[in-house]
Amino acid sequence: MPHLAYGGDYNPEQWREEVWPDDIRLMLEAGVNLVTVGVFSWSRLEPTGGTYDFGWLDRILSLLHGGGIAVDLATATASPPPWLSHEHPEMLPVLADGVRLWPGARQHYCPSSPAYRLAARRLVERMAERYARHPALAMWHVGNEYGCHVPACWCDESARDFRHWLERRYGTVDALNRAWGADFWSQRYSSWEEILPPRRAPTWSNPSQQLDFFRFCSDALLECFEIERAVLKERTPDVPVTTNFMNVFKPLDYWRWAEREDIVSNDSYPDPGDPDAGMRAAMAGDLMRSLGRGRPWVLMEQTPNRVNWRPVNLAKAPGQMRLWSYQAIARGADGVMFFQWRQSRAGAEKFHSALVPHGSVEASPTWPEVVKLGAELKRLDVVCGARVKAQVGIVIDWESWWALELPSKPSTELRLMDQVESYYRALFDGNVTADFVRPTDDLSRFRLVLVPNLYLVSDDGARNLVGYVRGGGRLVMSFFSGIVDSADHVRLGGYPAPFREMLGIEVVDFLPLPAGTTVPIRWSDGTTTPSSLWTELVNLSSPGGDGGGAAKIAEFASGVLDGRPAVTRHEYGNGNAHYLATRLDATAMAELLRRVATEAGVTPVVNAPAGVEAIRREAPGGSILFLMNHSEESVDVRAAPTGEDLLGAGGDRPGGAVRLKPRDVAVIREPRDSASDG
Repeated sequence: MPHLAYGGDYNPEQWREEVWPDDIRLMLEAGVNLVTVGVFSWSRLEPTGGTYDFGWLDRILSLLHGGGIAVDLATATASPPPWLSHEHPEMLPVLADGVRLWPGARQHYCPSSPAYRLAARRLVERMAERYARHPALAMWHVGNEYGCHVPACWCDESARDFRHWLERRYGTVDALNRAWGADFWSQRYSSWEEILPPRRAPTWSNPSQQLDFFRFCSDALLECFEIERAVLKERTPDVPVTTNFMNVFKPLDYWRWAEREDIVSNDSYPDPGDPDAGMRAAMAGDLMRSLGRGRPWVLMEQTPNRVNWRPVNLAKAPGQMRLWSYQAIARGADGVMFFQWRQSRAGAEKFHSALVPHGSVEASPTWPEVVKLGAELKRLDVVCGARVKAQVGIVIDWESWWALELPSKPSTELRLMDQVESYYRALFDGNVTADFVRPTDDLSRFRLVLVPNLYLVSDDGARNLVGYVRGGGRLVMSFFSGIVDSADHVRLGGYPAPFREMLGIEVVDFLPLPAGTTVPIRWSDGTTTPSSLWTELVNLSSPGGDGGGAAKIAEFASGVLDGRPAVTRHEYGNGNAHYLATRLDATAMAELLRRVATEAGVTPVVNAPAGVEAIRREAPGGSILFLMNHSEESVDVRAAPTGEDLLGAGGDRPGGAVRLKPRDVAVIREPRDSASDG
């Protein structure tokens, strides 16, 4: 689209047709230029098996097109109609303990069900045939929030599909037995038919089996997406296809999914009551941009005010919807959308806020913000297609995440996203831009690579990280990394086997801490800071490596590890690597990463007061600087003193600074020679 997309989910089937013209009028008033239609309309489009009713959809698409509003047309397959599960009850999903989930909500289908897949394909074929040349069609929206409610199924159909998946992966039962370490607990299989998903068992299921089941479940849902995508690309090869992600969603390997999307899109619902909400939304935006390999993405869903699913659903503060919308755009989005356009009168989400409320728009405190944002976005065509450049890469790997959080570990308190946030928070607060990467990605464009945890690492991934440091890269890695291979088998020869030479250490033992316990860390300058969650017995050594063992830059200051290394640094090849044998507190982590980043030549976007977020997008005509004040106080930011304010707000620039009110935003087109490469 030539403009930033603005709109949301539109469900006209929930309303009388007399309401539709008023919807179009209000959309034009709000500046809406794109709506998603049909997400949950399967039972209206196909009221009985093989009987289709597209008349109402024809009429609303014509109305929207007449108003100049484009359509992100959904395939409607996210919620099967009652007739389908009534005719095919075997398609209903089953939990690990054998409990079957029934209709009455949504996503009530087994991803491996042939009946579901066939019915979904037939519907999508009819839709593609009918609307392939419709002038309103701008994008296809496949399914909705895959895996949100049913990320896995343990039914007999899933068991058959799982066996076929394993046969394709391993080829022979003997190869599977080796991969699963099946001689442990007498689990050796003699035929494919004996193999089941990891259903509820007397105690821990085989972790290698569970890891493969995670892989399979992500792939099974991806196959559902692929079936529909193939139909759409065959009939409309030039129309982009997306499905909406859900931030950092554990069940689906979004790296694999994003490869099959033309446009990455995301649903983001930060909690207004969470003091870290802005940081977490920023992290989700960086991930979406990274999944698309830097391409612009779309914020497909957010709420204009409050949601309906939390125990207490807090409203957004005045200006917060606008602030978080600009945060997504700053981090690479070319569109901000909402769920939903008109607030539902019935159903489970009737108290989920919408752009058009139950009452009049004139009385709505949100509607003026909606109209203001729509008017502002019309001024930002220059942002479309602009890219965000990052100097720091953060490694995140879904397979390692799955394996790390399986049971029977030294501590189940170790959670990947806690580790990621402990790193990301320091970057966010310091206005250092980061991309997320896989262990096997090309890392050469980064001045610094961060590895919050990589419990499982493939041989290729390990070689890539080591090669990055050897070639001159700077790397920071935290504890319990490099422990197992891709089959979740321990890498022998001392922890962390693939990284010992690079790090110049040997981890002798893991000593996790009880919840709520801290251990003091003494730094080389004599200061002490607390650490938590995890400690390790570390020896400084570099078996067979160059440059000797690592240097100790912080040590444990009490207990059995008193005086032993807590944080190390090792010169390796042309680069260096830091290792953290414990979780630092936020202050110490921020200071460590600041020092490491400065040494690596990493620069912040701008030096701004606390609570101000700064991001820069690079366009052919120059850079665009976004400044966003998350604080409750007015602040002055010394940045772009001669840049053009694209929002036209003017505003004070005392001493060349940009003055931002609480939750205010500035979007500044900078002179080309004033922007740094941060």
